[in-house]
Amino acid sequence: MNSDYLRELTLRRKKAHAKFSSMNSGVYQKYLELEEAAFSEGALSQKMKELIAIGVSAGAGCEGCVQWHTEYALKHGASEQEIMEAIEVAIEIGGGKAVTTARIAADVMEAYKRGNIESATY
Repeated sequence: MNSDYLRELTLRRKKAHAKFSSMNSGVYQKYLELEEAAFSEGALSQKMKELIAIGVSAGAGCEGCVQWHTEYALKHGASEQEIMEAIEVAIEIGGGKAVTTARIAADVMEAYKRGNIESATY
C-alpha cells in the first residue's frame, strides 16, 4: 500500500459521503450523529476512543476504518507506539485478518510524518 491507495480510500469515502448526503437519507444522517456521539469527549478521551477504534477496525477487516481512525488518533496526539499496541490487541483477538488489515495503519503513520496525507474528513 502507498499514499496513492490512501488517497483513493479518502476520495471514495468523500464521494460516497457526498452521494449519501445528497440523497437525504435519514438513516445515514443518524449514523453520522451516532459517530459524533460515540467519539465525543467523555470519560474516555478522543485519543483513547480512536485507539479502540483502530483495534476494532483491524479486527473487523475494515481498511478504510483503520485509515480514518489512525489519522484521527494521530491528530489527537496518539504516538506510533500507542497505535501499535492497539493493533497488537487486535492481532491477539483477530489473528491474521487483523494483521493484514492493520498494515494500513503503518502506511498512514508514514504518510502523516511526511505531511503527505489527505485529511480524514468528509
